[in-house]
Amino acid sequence: MTSLSEQSSQHETGRPAGPPETAEPPEPARRTAGPSRLPAPLALLRPGQWPKNILVVPLPLLGADLAWGMTARTAVAVGAFVLASSLVYVVNDLADIERDRRHPVKRHRPLASGRIAPRTAVGLALLLAALLVPPLVAAGPGVAAPVLLYLGVNAAYSWRLKHLPLLDVFVVATGFVLRLLGGYGASGRPLSAWLVLTVLTLCLVLIVGKRRHELGVAGSGHRPALVGYSAHFLDLVLVLCSGLTVVGYLLYLRTESGYETGALLTAPLALFALFRYLQIVVVHAEGGNPVHTLLRDRAMLATAALWAALLLTFQLT
Repeated sequence: MTSLSEQSSQHETGRPAGPPETAEPPEPARRTAGPSRLPAPLALLRPGQWPKNILVVPLPLLGADLAWGMTARTAVAVGAFVLASSLVYVVNDLADIERDRRHPVKRHRPLASGRIAPRTAVGLALLLAALLVPPLVAAGPGVAAPVLLYLGVNAAYSWRLKHLPLLDVFVVATGFVLRLLGGYGASGRPLSAWLVLTVLTLCLVLIVGKRRHELGVAGSGHRPALVGYSAHFLDLVLVLCSGLTVVGYLLYLRTESGYETGALLTAPLALFALFRYLQIVVVHAEGGNPVHTLLRDRAMLATAALWAALLLTFQLT
C-alpha cells in the first residue's frame, strides 16, 4: 500500500512513486555522456546539429521542377542557417555555462568543461557573425529576413524565453519554421500553409520528446522550464502534435505538393516514423538528442530512405 506522500508525488509528476532519486543518471544518459572528440572550437559549433538545416530548408523544393538558380539559392540559404545556428549555439552555451556544468551530459560541452575559454567563444561568435553577412547579401531579403528573425528569436530565447514552460518549446519550433520560410524565400515558390503546419507540429513532437527525456534524466535543476511539465502532460502533447503532423502532411500531399494522388502512399511511412519516435521516447526513455535519434536509428533511416525513393519516383513519373 502506498503512503499518502507517495500518492501525492505520483499525482504531481505523472510517474509512479519509487525509490529516492540519486545523483547517478539513468543508463541511457551514461551511455551518451562523454566529451566530444572534435577540437573544442568545432565542437562548440555543434556540427552534429547542422543536418537540421539540410533537412528543413530545402523542403520547398519538393515537387518542384528544379533549376540551377533555385538550387544554388537554396544551398546559400542552407549555409546561412548553418552559420546562424552555430552562432546561436555559441551564445546559448555562453549564457548557460553554470547550468550545463550540473547536467550529466551537457557538462562535457567545451565551455562547461573548460576546454575553451569564454573569451575565445566570444571571438568565435564575432567571426561567425562576420561570415554570415556575405550569404545574407547574396541570398537577398527572402532569405535574410528569416535568418535575422531567427537570430532575434533565439536571442530572446537565450535571455528569458527558455525559462518559460510551453513558450520554450514553441520558440524552438519557430526556429524550424523560419528555416522553412528561408527555403521558400530562396526557391521563390509560393508558401504552403499545410507544409508549415506539418513542420511546426513535427518539430514540437521532437522538442517535447527531448523535454520528456530531460525531465527523467536531470530533473528541473538544469532547465527551469521543466517545472511546468510532467511526463503525463508531455505524453498528451506528443499524441496531439503527432496527430496534427499526420493530418497536415496528408493535406499538403493532397492539395499543395505538386505530386500526384499516388504520393499519399507515403502516409504509412510517415505514421511508422512517428510511431517509432514515440516508442524511442516513451518506451526506451531516450530521445535526448533528436538529430542523433533520427540519423542513427536503423528503422528511422530505412523509413526515410523508402520515403525519399517513393517521392523521387513520383517526381520522375
